[in-house]
Amino acid sequence: MKRATNQHTIRPSAFRVRGAVLAAGLGATVVLGAGTAFASSGTAAAAPLAASTTADSVAQQAAAQAKAADAAKKTAVKKASDAKKKAEDKKKAAKKNAASWKTPVKKYKLTASYGTGGARWAAKHSGQDFAVPIGTTVTAAHTGTVVKAGPNGAGDGPAYGNAIVIKHSNGKFSQYAHLSKVNVKIGEKVKTGEKIALSGNTGNSSGPHLHFEIRTTPNYGSALNPAAFLRSVHVSI
Repeated sequence: MKRATNQHTIRPSAFRVRGAVLAAGLGATVVLGAGTAFASSGTAAAAPLAASTTADSVAQQAAAQAKAADAAKKTAVKKASDAKKKAEDKKKAAKKNAASWKTPVKKYKLTASYGTGGARWAAKHSGQDFAVPIGTTVTAAHTGTVVKAGPNGAGDGPAYGNAIVIKHSNGKFSQYAHLSKVNVKIGEKVKTGEKIALSGNTGNSSGPHLHFEIRTTPNYGSALNPAAFLRSVHVSI
């Protein structure tokens, strides 16, 4: 009776051992399966992450290129705008400078022109005559400095009577002759339209008028066609 009781006692212990082993095996399988699933899941997640990173890099590069292109375009537009403005400013300055030239007298009648020949002149006429009454105000045709002033043609000879010569910034000289009165002195600076004299009939003159010349030097013999010159600076006579 004692032996039967002992065998009965041992069997449950063996069953428990087997159960524990089986449980341990099942646990290992479960754990291993979970690890495998974890590894598989990690690999699958890495691929979309890499693709996403590459896409972001391409997008950033494209954005940088677009930004650089936009900056280059703005620079080109600014340069073109600056060049256009510079050209317009230069044109305005030239126009303003040209507009500052004026006729030396108002309410006149044109008589002898440049290049006219005749017994009155030893050579062809060197200027443009403006017929005006004696005592008419004579003004500077353009801003400049008086380099000649006085009788005897201001040094150019008695044929001019009382005369004035003004030097201008463009290298040209204007001359005013047959004056009844000289109102400026050598070295004096005058502005466009400023009164410099009164017209007259002095020197070799057949009647009251202003003899006007444009010269390349202050002296006789360097005259240009004054009418053509005034037209070139937008002054009609």
